[in-house]
Amino acid sequence: MSGPNIILLKNFFQFFNRLSGKYLGLLLLVGLCILASHAVAQKRNKSSEKSEREEKKIQEATFYFTEGVKYYILEDMEKALMLFNKSLEIDAENDAAYFEIAKIQIGKGELDNALVNAARALELDPENKYYYLVNAEVLTRQSNFEQAAQMYEAMIQKIEGTNEYLFDLAALYLYQDEFEKALETYSKAEALYGISYEITTQKQKIYLKLNQLDQAIAEGERLVNEFPGEPQFVIALAEILVSNDREKDAIPYLEELLEIVPDSPEARLMLAKIYEETSDSQKALENMEVAFSNPELTLELKLDLIAKYLKELPNEEVEQRCDSLTDVIIATHPESADAYIVKGDFYNAVGKSKEARDFYLQSTEIDDTNFNVWHNLLTIEFQDLQETDSVINHSETALELFPNQGVLYFYNGAAHAANKNYEEAQYALEQCKQLSNNSELTKYCNVYLGDVYNALEDYPKSEAAYEAVLKIEPTNVYVLNNYSYFLALRQQKLDYAKKLSTKLLEIEPENPNYLDTHGWVLYMTGDYKQARKFLEQSIEKGASSGEVVEHYGDVLFKLGEVDEAVKQWMKAKGMDDTSDLIDKKIADRKLYE
Repeated sequence: MSGPNIILLKNFFQFFNRLSGKYLGLLLLVGLCILASHAVAQKRNKSSEKSEREEKKIQEATFYFTEGVKYYILEDMEKALMLFNKSLEIDAENDAAYFEIAKIQIGKGELDNALVNAARALELDPENKYYYLVNAEVLTRQSNFEQAAQMYEAMIQKIEGTNEYLFDLAALYLYQDEFEKALETYSKAEALYGISYEITTQKQKIYLKLNQLDQAIAEGERLVNEFPGEPQFVIALAEILVSNDREKDAIPYLEELLEIVPDSPEARLMLAKIYEETSDSQKALENMEVAFSNPELTLELKLDLIAKYLKELPNEEVEQRCDSLTDVIIATHPESADAYIVKGDFYNAVGKSKEARDFYLQSTEIDDTNFNVWHNLLTIEFQDLQETDSVINHSETALELFPNQGVLYFYNGAAHAANKNYEEAQYALEQCKQLSNNSELTKYCNVYLGDVYNALEDYPKSEAAYEAVLKIEPTNVYVLNNYSYFLALRQQKLDYAKKLSTKLLEIEPENPNYLDTHGWVLYMTGDYKQARKFLEQSIEKGASSGEVVEHYGDVLFKLGEVDEAVKQWMKAKGMDDTSDLIDKKIADRKLYE
């Protein structure tokens, strides 16, 4: 071994011994690269006698280059760059140094400088494929796709073993919309490597871009014939046919595939989609059921498909499909909470509240950590089923899991209020207000707190709660009704109560309950004739509450029509919601308040 190589190896292995284990494999490779990069210098030394000065010059250049590589590995690019430049000052024909400098400049974004150094490296060694590649990289980064393609062309033509870069060359042609050249390049790659999905897909995209549908289909057919029974290739061809309004042409390919691979869920779904679009709903459902019964088709995909169908409701055909497919999901994934949730979502979407509640509950037996399930469950029980005892029990269970969710306190409080557990209701609703950042939820808390505080005879808080609602929603009929009615019962702020009940009727003049409220407010103000008018309208509009009829009797008594008043009290007695004084009124033929 000649002098320069001995010094190079000595320096290399001294550095090697100082490095930690994580650099060893990389450094061995770098060392070999360094030796290779100086092969030309070695040949010069062997082929001719060198003066001592020339040998020293080469050794010094090699030393700086080697040091530069060390710092490059350690990612100290500024120091590496300085050392590579120092090596070039001594040996201006060190192609490897130009190459390394170009790489550093690429990393720094100095593309123009990088191109100069990359070009110089290639000029010095036109047989090194990496020099072509670094030139092509810089040109591509500069969006100079034409010259980058020329660089690949030259490399592939000149250097053996570089055909793998045909794919990069084809991509550059595509950037330039050189579709014919791209096709030609992919065909060359195909001749070398055989038919493949990747090459075929790229060629199909180009043909479709050129509006050459038949050629794109032909490419897909070649792939299917080359690899019979491969679902991916058949489905890809079917998708092209379907997306170009040739659904019926896709059916034979899919059916032939299913003869070979009957359990292919992807093919089943594709067939189902085609049958949906061709209005053969029965075949569509049959194929969907087979696909959904395959556990290899992910539950996530099945749920996504059902979610899309739910958006199409109401639709009788879609409803039947969802009902069947959600059953299949449960049968195929019986241990998944999501399977029961999606069934609950379906029943909830079609208004089957009890069934939805039951499936949501089943899901919680498997996994009780889904907050949305508890929310849906409580909403159904409170609003649709009005099962307040269940709401209380389930909201308490949910609060153990999600103690910071205000809406759970709301349902708990609202259900307690409905059950006349006013102290419990007050606590839960106040907790909801403290936790909630949702203005709508806070409003509903105040709606119920107005009633609760009134029942607890905390009238200032009751009025404050009602006023908070009316401040943001002046037309809230529930609050206008209850607020005015409770004021009338307490015989407080009667002018304000009349104003509220008048506004109530402006919003819903035909509502029998609101007519009764306004009539009762008028009664409390002593306007018995007007009170009679509105109470009679309430009864005519269908009021069926004993309270309304009793009120009507009270008004008649005030107007001196005692017999008619007793008659109305007796009628009210056979109805719901009368006062505790109804029997005494009838027995004594006298008004008690």
